[in-house]
Amino acid sequence: MCTAVTYKTNNHYFGRNLDLERSYGERVVITPRFYEFPMRCVSSLCEHYAMIGMATVVDDYPLYYEATNEKGLSMAGLNFPHNADYKEYDASKDNITPFEFTPWILAQCANVEEARALLNKINLVNINFSDKLPLTPLHWIISDKECSITVESVKSGLKVYENPYGVLTNNPTFDYHMMNLNNYMGLHEGIAVNNICPTEDLKNYSLGLGAFGLPGDFSSTSRFVRAVFVKEKSRSGSSERESVSQFFHILGAVAMPKGCVLSENGEYEYTRYSSCCNTDKGVYYYITYDNSTITAVDMYAVNLDEADVYQFDLIE
Repeated sequence: MCTAVTYKTNNHYFGRNLDLERSYGERVVITPRFYEFPMRCVSSLCEHYAMIGMATVVDDYPLYYEATNEKGLSMAGLNFPHNADYKEYDASKDNITPFEFTPWILAQCANVEEARALLNKINLVNINFSDKLPLTPLHWIISDKECSITVESVKSGLKVYENPYGVLTNNPTFDYHMMNLNNYMGLHEGIAVNNICPTEDLKNYSLGLGAFGLPGDFSSTSRFVRAVFVKEKSRSGSSERESVSQFFHILGAVAMPKGCVLSENGEYEYTRYSSCCNTDKGVYYYITYDNSTITAVDMYAVNLDEADVYQFDLIE
């Protein structure tokens, strides 16, 4: 259960809530230009764009939850159970495992249009990272400062959707989320309008009644609607401080407090961290569940012409 959003003021911002029941050792990871990404079915990526994001590093391999490259292209994978369908090897395609998908795109593409060209040749192949780390069912949002797309590998094939809202949550498939927004087109930030019985003197007894009916539960469909509404209605100054602060407020509107969402295994899912990357400047901000102080990691504060990943433990 997660939510990813984009936001634009003078700069472009990309980030997400990670909603899980436990930690997997995630940390902020910078992958420099000469780190070798070993690939299972295609040639290794030995020289590429640098990137920064949140990842679990296993056997020196960064398994990115979300990341932004030095050109400002961003990508995040979100849970997509029962719908994600990974394929058998296809000799006519670029066979990329789902855990390689984010680095495969961000290593080579400067914008969404270049990503589209790679997507035309991609087959997301069903190969686990290891026996102990099976694949996670995911779908993805890919964004630059101009547009976003959603990518889903389902039984009928690889689907690429235009994502005009720059928002992604979880199930169902993205086309359903877009259709479902039609049910909420009447929501607005102002006072309620008496359309039900104009001859009667109905009162706006509270501010916010224009958004009455905005879903408040933690389901993925409700979080999608709420994230779109809050993002579209958000107003902030254009300074870095104001923009980043507003971004975290948007994510806060769809964050999960511990104890409100019980998973099937009997554990509570909650928002372990929220992230916000200034994609123009390569500065990655985050907060954690137990530490609301915003921490920043600057991609350009390290030497990007190296071959080893940089890892930064989270300040909890």
